Amino acid sequence: MDKDWRRIGNNITKTFEFEDFKKAIEFINTIAEIAEREAHHPDITLYNYNKVEVKLITHSVGDVTEKDFKLASEIDNIKWNSK
Repeated sequence: MDKDWRRIGNNITKTFEFEDFKKAIEFINTIAEIAEREAHHPDITLYNYNKVEVKLITHSVGDVTEKDFKLASEIDNIKWNSK
């Protein structure tokens, strides 16, 4: 898991910045595919047209678990072009 993930309360969070809106949406869609496969769904926010904030928490537990760290690593491995 990349060092840019931050523990905030009961979740881990990371913000990604892209060159444009389209790249940000492609990134979100790729996360969605991984989340469906893993049956573990993050909270995702798109803001300022090119920034994507991803929050991971295991909702059934109310805190971060190994599932969140695994998904964070998979998200970090997505080949994306950041700004």
